[in-house]
Amino acid sequence: MRRPRAAAGVETTDLGAYQHAVRRVLTCDLITATRPRPGVLEQVLRWADEMSRDFRELLGYTLIADTRQVRLVRRLDRLDPTQGLMFARKGRPFDQRRMAYLCLVLASFQRSRVEISLADLVRVFTPAANAIGGLGFDPTVSAHKAAVVDVLGWLVDRGALRLSDGSLEAWARDSEHGDALYDIDHDICTVLFKPARPVQHLTSAAGLLDDPLSRVDGAVHPQAVAQRARRLLTEQPVVYYADVEPAVADLLRRPGLAEDLARFTGLVVERRAEGVMLADAGGLFTDRPFPGRGGAINRTAGLLLAKMADLLEEPGHEPVLIETPRHTDDHAELVARIDSGLPVAGVVQELAWTPPEVTDTAATSPATAPLVEWSRLDTMIDELFEEFGAASFTSAWQQDPRGLLAAAVTFLAELSLLRPVPGGVLVLPAAVRYRNITLALADSAQLSLSGGETS
Repeated sequence: MRRPRAAAGVETTDLGAYQHAVRRVLTCDLITATRPRPGVLEQVLRWADEMSRDFRELLGYTLIADTRQVRLVRRLDRLDPTQGLMFARKGRPFDQRRMAYLCLVLASFQRSRVEISLADLVRVFTPAANAIGGLGFDPTVSAHKAAVVDVLGWLVDRGALRLSDGSLEAWARDSEHGDALYDIDHDICTVLFKPARPVQHLTSAAGLLDDPLSRVDGAVHPQAVAQRARRLLTEQPVVYYADVEPAVADLLRRPGLAEDLARFTGLVVERRAEGVMLADAGGLFTDRPFPGRGGAINRTAGLLLAKMADLLEEPGHEPVLIETPRHTDDHAELVARIDSGLPVAGVVQELAWTPPEVTDTAATSPATAPLVEWSRLDTMIDELFEEFGAASFTSAWQQDPRGLLAAAVTFLAELSLLRPVPGGVLVLPAAVRYRNITLALADSAQLSLSGGETS
């Protein structure tokens, strides 16, 4: 089988521009004439044909590109909580109510209508929301109205709606007299929601995922293994060999596959005995820049890593090594939590699709990592507050060091640098690359991990 070569038809002098366009597509959920800013759409469309081929052959992704928008349709291998970050408004992630309202609003748009008033939208939307137990919509409840404002603002940001008259804020203040008129862009609405399978046919959230490893005549197809390996390396901050199937780990260990992605994206391959990652010195190919100017949580996370490194390298300190929990167990737990809210009555039973059972095919030898106990972490955060002063951690956190500690640990866990476990956290191998992080924090240098969409 021919191994696809990234950017095969791109001249060396144009490779930088091509890689920049690829990074734009991978980190922006939707590109339009104004999003993320004017001029980007033209830069990306220049390479649409080459990117479409490379995304399809390397990753199994579909690129939707026309003169008005560009959208990458991904094939998901894993669910993780950070995938919800694209659904946010003014830095605040959508809660369950906002996600439900977004789906109901999109479902209310009829192709025959090119514009809709907010009053008409609410009249159509309200019965649908009230028909769902535990949801509902009451215009006299400020929390309900605030959720609608965030949903419509999110759609306006992406060009799915365009305000032509009136004011959303006026409606939010007085829904009896305020109103707004929106033009509907049905093409953008369509590309915003393209599930792998019709959701009404699914009995589990796992049905939205790609088949773990496609098989032909009972054998794993080599192209499926290679694409899965590339997807994991592109989308995850770091890929640990112990977390993936042996066939995937074997491919990632060999030279070639990761280097193809480096040529495709312009990132740098970093290999260690435990895994491989793509690093971005520019700090733009990520939804979690680190270290960087990300505020108190980002800075605290870096300072905590430095203290953990000092602890582990302290003469006479004997770290306690704990077996790292398998990613497959985490994923199964997450899918079960999502499925617990699935409205079974809404599934079209005669067309219901249940994902096949997936056995744990990850490497048989589990990895171990050193444990840092919560008591030590408490001491570390207290030392940081004493060393730098509580005021340096901003007004949001200066009276809540334990809350800041929890937020920083969650942040580092999302980067696959720490793994929370009962009693403390495990320091994962990629964290070692930041043992001198205080130097980077001092001059605000950017060295960010790859992976994830940026909204």
